[in-house]
Amino acid sequence: MTANPHDGASSHVDHAEQTLRAAILDGTQPPGSRLRERELSEALGYSRVPVREALSRLAADGLVEVSPRRGASVRRLTLRDVDELFDLRLSLEVFATRRAAEVSAAGASTARLSELMSIAEDATHRGDVRVIPAANTALHEEIVALTGNELLRTTFQPSLGLLQWVFTLTSNRDQSVQCAEHQDICAAIRAGKPDLAAALAYTHIEMGRAPSLDTLTGVLPPD
Repeated sequence: MTANPHDGASSHVDHAEQTLRAAILDGTQPPGSRLRERELSEALGYSRVPVREALSRLAADGLVEVSPRRGASVRRLTLRDVDELFDLRLSLEVFATRRAAEVSAAGASTARLSELMSIAEDATHRGDVRVIPAANTALHEEIVALTGNELLRTTFQPSLGLLQWVFTLTSNRDQSVQCAEHQDICAAIRAGKPDLAAALAYTHIEMGRAPSLDTLTGVLPPD
């Protein structure tokens, strides 16, 4: 088999993205800190090209901001951002959950949804607070993808990084409750029950707003 000359570059981009994402989520790279390509490439041992691509991906997920003058920097996250994220989720995710149940009822496969739910369940049972935020984010992303609505997916994409960030910062919340709510939502989607799925999604999101804001008060600036 002939090796793909792009495989190495792709793996470098993936590794750089994963490394930088983890550094942002765990606070090693705090909000507002500069992300200089040269310094990052030297630290990672890669050229600046995969680092630049990794930063572009993180910007697409809402974790990094890029400006012509300052270059790349970690997004400054505020309590207002978190509150607005919940507003956005109530609009987009509730609709997406309803639509996912409708396409499931029409015969669309929910195998990937079930697979991701199993991963989240396993991480929750193990109490793995490093994996749970990523697993839950992937689950929410799949519900949107299941709709088949590409415009909805691209609209939701910039919120994924913020969603994982908030999940990480609020990992002290009872993860078993979160998991049980996800299980109920996924069951309603698989059963093809749009009204129930949407109602469960709305409750899940709105009930998480106050505890999340309470947890982050004093951790994040208000505005």
